[in-house]
Amino acid sequence: MSNPVLVCALRGIDAFRALGAALKGWAPGRDSLPWVLMALTPEVTFRQAILFFTEADLVTGKACFHLQTKLTQICFSPLVGESWRCQAESLFSYLQAGAQVLCTVLLIKPGVWSRRLPGILRNLHLEKFSVVGMKHLQLEAAAAAALLPCEVQQDPAAVEAHCTYLTSGTALVLCLQRPNAVKKLLDLLGPEDPQLAQALDPCLWRAQYGTSTVQNGFYGSRSYPMAVRDVKLFFPEGLCCAQCQTVQEQEV
Repeated sequence: MSNPVLVCALRGIDAFRALGAALKGWAPGRDSLPWVLMALTPEVTFRQAILFFTEADLVTGKACFHLQTKLTQICFSPLVGESWRCQAESLFSYLQAGAQVLCTVLLIKPGVWSRRLPGILRNLHLEKFSVVGMKHLQLEAAAAAALLPCEVQQDPAAVEAHCTYLTSGTALVLCLQRPNAVKKLLDLLGPEDPQLAQALDPCLWRAQYGTSTVQNGFYGSRSYPMAVRDVKLFFPEGLCCAQCQTVQEQEV
């Protein structure tokens, strides 16, 4: 090529989808935006990383999120930039280490856990989750409101309906652990609307146990940062397991 290129190795939560979405609106040459080439799979990314970088080059700060994180790669032309380094773990070693065990939080809402707990625990076991924290509690209104999606929090009537239900009885909060825990739990729960969940797959948990968008059976941490927040919120005294590295790093 006649011009130099800038090759970046990037790491982020759900990296391929997020980076692909960010680049979707880019058009070469428009508004002085560069030509872009992105690796599309972890396998291609790993091969290209070895081609462009050495073991010493591929490092990342330990404060970065580890949950649902994959390395991806993007090439820019004709930009030129300075390289930087930090004292940190090798990304080659990280990629070869495989999935890390992570924590997420499942809250079984009032009226569900008291009737369905044995079946729920059995399903968690079949899905390879370990229960590393369990708490039976009466939610306060503020804690209940904090669990609601952002779009629901914009509607005062919806907030009141959800909080009234969530504080109407006791809930059971579980801290769960397994590789890729947050996404796996969300995949099991399905959409917030039980009718939509039923249409997608009757085996989804909200399709089985939910009756409305308010009484939909479960709350699950929606992202890794929210999982860290939820663990700190509901289990400030700690967990009954060796706390996973990723949660420990978020304490910093």
